[in-house]
Amino acid sequence: MDNTSTEIWIAFGLTLLAGLSTGIGSLIAFLAKKTNTKFLSGALGLSAGVMIYVSFMELMPESVGLLSGLHSGRLAEVIMLGTFFLGIAFIALIDWLVPEEENPHEVHQDSDYTHLDREKDKKKLKRTGIMMMMAIAIHNFPEGLATFASALTNWDVALPIVFAIAIHNIPEGIAVSVPIYHATGDRRKAFAYSFLSGLAEPAGAILGYLFLRPFWTPTLNAALLAFVSGIMVYISFDELLPGTERYGHHHLGVAGVIGGMAIMAVSLLFI
Repeated sequence: MDNTSTEIWIAFGLTLLAGLSTGIGSLIAFLAKKTNTKFLSGALGLSAGVMIYVSFMELMPESVGLLSGLHSGRLAEVIMLGTFFLGIAFIALIDWLVPEEENPHEVHQDSDYTHLDREKDKKKLKRTGIMMMMAIAIHNFPEGLATFASALTNWDVALPIVFAIAIHNIPEGIAVSVPIYHATGDRRKAFAYSFLSGLAEPAGAILGYLFLRPFWTPTLNAALLAFVSGIMVYISFDELLPGTERYGHHHLGVAGVIGGMAIMAVSLLFI
C-alpha cells in the first residue's frame, strides 16, 4: 500500500468511531424510557440512502474508472461487477452463518422485559443478549473493512460512509444492551457487551489490512471499492430498509432514504 502511516491511522480512527457508536445506542437505551421508533426509522432510512447513493454514484464509477486505466474497457467492467457481486455474496454468507433465531437487528424496549421474574427467564434472556453481541460482531467485521478501505481510498465519500455506518450501529447497541441489562440488572455489564460488539469493526479493519497488504496492487485497490459497494448495498436492503418497516414507520423510512441521497448529492457537488 502506498498510504502513509498518518492516513492509515486516520482511517483506523474513523473505523473505530463508527464501531463504537454501538455504545451510543446502549446509552440511549438506558436514558430513554421508551425507544423512539420514529427516530430510528428515519435514521435507518437516511443511512440506507447514503450507502446506496455512495455505492452506485461514487464507489462503483470510481472503481471502473481506475480499472479502465489498467485494463480494457470490457475487462474493467467485468472486474468491477464481479467484485461488486462478490461483496454481496460475502456479506450474505456471513448473514447465513449467523443463527436466524438470534436476530441481531431486532430492537427491544424496556417494557418488553418487565415481566421477567424467574431465574430461568433471565438466563435465557442473557443468552439472547450474548448471541446478539456475537452476531453483531460477525456482521461488523466486513463493515469495518468497508469503512477502512473507503477512508484510505477517497476522503470525499469516507466521511458519509462513517456517518451512515455509525447511525446503523446505534440500534444494534440497543439490541445488545437492553436484554443484557434486564437479565443481569447491571448497566455497566450491558454497556460493556454493547461496546465489545462495536470493537469488531476496527478489528475487521486491522485484519483486512494485514491480510491484503502483501497482495496490494492498483487493480486490487480499484476492485476493493466495488467489493465495498456490494457490502453496503446488501446491508441497506437486507438490514436497514427492513428495519424501517419493522418499526412501523414506512413513510419515514422512505423519506430518510430520499433525504440521505439528496444530502449526499448536494454535499458531493461542493466537495
